[in-house]
Amino acid sequence: MTMPVRRHRGGAVQDRPLGWARNPLTEFDQLLSEMSGLIESTVGGAAPAVAWTPLADVTEADDAFHIEIELPGVKSKDIDVEANGQELVVTGEIKEKERKGVLRRSTRRTGAFEYRLRLPGEVDTEKINARMSDGVLTITVPKAEVAKPRHVEISETSESTGSSG
Repeated sequence: MTMPVRRHRGGAVQDRPLGWARNPLTEFDQLLSEMSGLIESTVGGAAPAVAWTPLADVTEADDAFHIEIELPGVKSKDIDVEANGQELVVTGEIKEKERKGVLRRSTRRTGAFEYRLRLPGEVDTEKINARMSDGVLTITVPKAEVAKPRHVEISETSESTGSSG
């Protein structure tokens, strides 16, 4: 199957196929969102609300996992964080703003959202910490003592000399 290519103004062919630099999952998510909006506008809001997934970064340190979830404009009271074993679930809702005039275009996400994450290894769910700052929810999930790397000291013993005889 041949791939479409993009030509530069001088007529030179670009090395990469079209869409190569874009994330196909992001494009699919956007298409799904647009289709959902189209169905909602056609049916009049009778379509069931589908939860969307906010953007997030997950990093691992020696002592904990750190999750940063982008939720601009969301108040902490509208967010629910639950931990069950190795699974972390963040749910909530971004409510539609009351506006004056006619909304001509909107690309902001509204409605219910859900972020699910299965953490590898054992974690200490009793010590999970979550804080909201500048539209970013930061969750710290400490690792259990068993899962933390441990440095083992190597002791030296002097070799005993055998009996000469």
